[in-house]
Amino acid sequence: MQLGKLTSHQLHRLLEQFPRPGAEVIMGPKIGEDAAIIDYGDKVLVAKTDPITFATDMIGWYAVNINANDIACCGAKPRWFLATLLLPQHILEDEIQRIFDQMIQATESLDVTIIGGHTEITDQVSQPIVIGTMLGEALKSKYVITSGALPGDSIVLTQSLAIEGTAILASESSKALLNKHVSLKNIEKCKSLLVNPGISVVQAALLANEIANIHSMHDPTEGGLATALYELAHAANVGVLIYKHKLPILDETTSVCEALCLDPLGLLASGTLLITLDQNQVPKLLKALDSISVPACEIGTITSEKDGVLISTSMNTSSIPKFERDELARFFEEQHLNNW
Repeated sequence: MQLGKLTSHQLHRLLEQFPRPGAEVIMGPKIGEDAAIIDYGDKVLVAKTDPITFATDMIGWYAVNINANDIACCGAKPRWFLATLLLPQHILEDEIQRIFDQMIQATESLDVTIIGGHTEITDQVSQPIVIGTMLGEALKSKYVITSGALPGDSIVLTQSLAIEGTAILASESSKALLNKHVSLKNIEKCKSLLVNPGISVVQAALLANEIANIHSMHDPTEGGLATALYELAHAANVGVLIYKHKLPILDETTSVCEALCLDPLGLLASGTLLITLDQNQVPKLLKALDSISVPACEIGTITSEKDGVLISTSMNTSSIPKFERDELARFFEEQHLNNW
């Protein structure tokens, strides 16, 4: 098996084996949906679990923010967090303390409460793994699902492509970038993207859901924007048309991707948010996001399912490339094989 997510085909086959959930489960397991949604009175409980498995010295901070993003994409306020820590035998106690400090700092910044979890030293891992579970809640009239996208919707994207992947590559592969003549100054600037603009979409998602009639939101992560668009199309049974010249991409990301021969469309993309809504509500949304210093732009349109998932350039219109695994995973695996 390749590193990264299972393919959508593999996952769909497995999910079909689950028993149908009860009536209280508004949204159960489904490709493209960001979290489970459970009916409990005039509110819904939104639940998400996601692990952090790649090497990072900010693993605790990551675990909180990644899971909070998916809750917010459902229009819900992240409220409660649980974490399972699987730690290697060689880890030092102060390293464990640092992970806890990061989780505390991240939850405090989001007004989230840590309510439990599990911590274990195991010889089955060679580096720390944190598996986070976030719970949130929303009014029953205000929750959002990815499958709510409708033909004719405008597609709005916040921030820029592949912020997260750019930052990780700068941190973990600086030597490879230097060898490809990317300047140290540029590499350091790429590293800082993890914090500024950062990978949290919570504020943007909650504001969007408050001021506009949002049909769907989705959080591009592994597999980048391209995979997120395919997931959205699959979940909502729609097509997608985006315009390449409208896609926002930082010069730093372009330089890293060109140096390492990576496609930013398929590169880890936490920090961006996909929003679909009526075209006449786009100006109001963009103005609101600008008021909190979140850049956003309209990148395309939701179309009919029969039209497919397309990208238009000045030359032609073609299918958006499919990435069976994230460009980051592909690069790291190739680097490992080359060094073997």
